[in-house]
Amino acid sequence: MSPTALDPVAGHHDSFSLPVANGNGGVKVHATARRTPEGGLIKVESDSTKYEEEGIRAKYTDRGADVVKGADGKFTVKKTEKNYEFFTKSNVGKVGLMLVGLGGNNGTTVLATHLANKHQISWRTKDGLQQPNYIGSVVRASTVRLGVDPETGKDVFVPISDMLPMVHPNDFVIGGWDISGVEMVQAMLRAKVLEWDLQRQLIPHMQGVKPLPSIYYPDFIAANQADRADNLIPGDDKQSHLEHIRNDIRQFKADNDLDSVVVLWTANTERYADIIEGVNDTSDNLLKSIKESHEEVSPSTLFAVASILEGVPFINGSPQNTFVPGCIELAEKHQTFIGGDDFKSGQTKVKSVLAEFLVNAGIKPLSISSYNHLGNNDGKNLSSHRQFRSKEISKSSVVDDMVAANHVLYKTASELTAESGEVTKKGEHPDHIVVIKHVPAVGDSKRAIDEYYSELLMGGRNVMNIFNECEDSLLATPLIFDLAILAELLTRVQYKSLDNGDGEYKPLYSILSLLSYMLKAPLVKPGTDVVNSLNRQRNALEQFLKACLGLEHTNDLLLDTRIW
Repeated sequence: MSPTALDPVAGHHDSFSLPVANGNGGVKVHATARRTPEGGLIKVESDSTKYEEEGIRAKYTDRGADVVKGADGKFTVKKTEKNYEFFTKSNVGKVGLMLVGLGGNNGTTVLATHLANKHQISWRTKDGLQQPNYIGSVVRASTVRLGVDPETGKDVFVPISDMLPMVHPNDFVIGGWDISGVEMVQAMLRAKVLEWDLQRQLIPHMQGVKPLPSIYYPDFIAANQADRADNLIPGDDKQSHLEHIRNDIRQFKADNDLDSVVVLWTANTERYADIIEGVNDTSDNLLKSIKESHEEVSPSTLFAVASILEGVPFINGSPQNTFVPGCIELAEKHQTFIGGDDFKSGQTKVKSVLAEFLVNAGIKPLSISSYNHLGNNDGKNLSSHRQFRSKEISKSSVVDDMVAANHVLYKTASELTAESGEVTKKGEHPDHIVVIKHVPAVGDSKRAIDEYYSELLMGGRNVMNIFNECEDSLLATPLIFDLAILAELLTRVQYKSLDNGDGEYKPLYSILSLLSYMLKAPLVKPGTDVVNSLNRQRNALEQFLKACLGLEHTNDLLLDTRIW
């Protein structure tokens, strides 16, 4: 049984319902946990936006530019317009969230945060009474500029959660799997993330709850995890394991009377799987390899395939290459949603902002050196070289697109080839190293140290050092809620082209690149460029939510303040 199914929430299961009485003396709800007023906070008055009983229908014009470089090196720019209609179903329904790694630091913190907010459990710290909240969630704790108040001329901002009908995190039904059979109370105590007074009050809500058995293939995670692996689906038959996971998803959905489910991997980082022709390069080959229990089919890929075949979104929160080519092709065939890879919570998020700032300021980073140490089980697993290599790859690519965007500072591959006479596939790039060490004493409190060494005017040099100390799971948990909330929302959004005469609505493309803001190594549609710029990722998400309301993206031109 899922832990939150023990005490189902009454009433509607979406953010457009009224708060349920909590029986806790009318304790004030934190702003990040408030519910949207019934009927929604926003109503767009426009011929292009229609509110219907089933949902919101909105027309949107996507404006862009085609740029062609001539033989003389000059550019010709042609403005483009593509017209679409979006339909967003307004009925959220009852949503399940299944975590792979439920008994880990992230999983226990997700469940504890959900229960504390749902039951309005406050706790004492040395600084006083602490209120439960969803601080750190982009969806719940950040705002979007909606427009301007015509009377005051002031900008109007609204929470992202109020833009469209979204599931409230209090309403998730949470369950999942773990290779460790420790009950959730002991798992929470083992994690040592939350204050004791909060843990003490959560114990009655978690008592007797245990994760479902999971898949354990020792070759994919560090050997030091073997002592935790006591809650396993029996046998070595990967086809049998696949069917077991699929049945778990179906059973969880049926037992809890759910309308939809999101599956999210927050378990150990795996080693990279080898991409082998005939094994995992196509969907048919991947399914065949699962039947044959091929050694290069990882646990995370099995969970992804199970989710795809069950028609539920699967999000990978770790850095390994879960989505081998065959897995992506399978998602495309079934038009099921996938997203990844690797939660972007601390050091990498700061790096994507600072590197973009330096390059856009015309300053040339020559090297970026990143060092981390942490003491939780994630750090322990990453102390193994093959698992660390997965993390190193996801962390190292974060500045690539920002560097490639500035060919004034950084020479292109063709320029380097012309200079050296040797074929160069990659353009000039800062030296970039990543180090991660396991230091048990610091627990979940991660230390991240970065040095940015850059070139300035007339051969000058600049060194910037950043020291960041943070609670790893308290940064990752809000991202897990965000990823699940947005993934569920995107299952209810359909579109059609008005230029091509499409009669039927289609679902969005299978790879949910709109989730990139929360992920270190964003998975994107094959053949398209990865965008790592945090600012561009955030703008894309905001613009899409506005497009679903038929609104133009509000830019910072502020033309009326710059003309007579």
